[in-house]
Amino acid sequence: MTGRDVVLPPGYPELLEDLKSEVAAARWRAQRVVNTELLGLYWRIGHTILDRQQDEGWGGRVIDRLSADLRAAYPEMRGLSRSNLFYMRSFAASWPLEPIVQQPVGRLPWGHVTVLLDKLHDQPQRDWYAAAA
Repeated sequence: MTGRDVVLPPGYPELLEDLKSEVAAARWRAQRVVNTELLGLYWRIGHTILDRQQDEGWGGRVIDRLSADLRAAYPEMRGLSRSNLFYMRSFAASWPLEPIVQQPVGRLPWGHVTVLLDKLHDQPQRDWYAAAA
């Protein structure tokens, strides 16, 4: 006798749907928390790079090295490429006020943020699209 052969009590389908909804909602909330933390991390990395470039004259080669060293330290982590570090820098330059996660852009997935940085060069437009999304 398999689990599929069991006679189910009344209300089981409704219970299953309720639990599936709970699981989906919890997964969505967890995803949002992870996204918020990731955006905060990316903003802090970008802000640090921006500060060092302004204060110490860092150039592209330092960012190349930083990317390589971070990827070596965290090989399982995606998002530490040279180009992504430049996006992080642009992110911090475009939205300089902390905490970034309380702004509309802080609720967007990283891919959406990079599209805003690539496609729009006017900050009020970026803010409008971030709020609209």
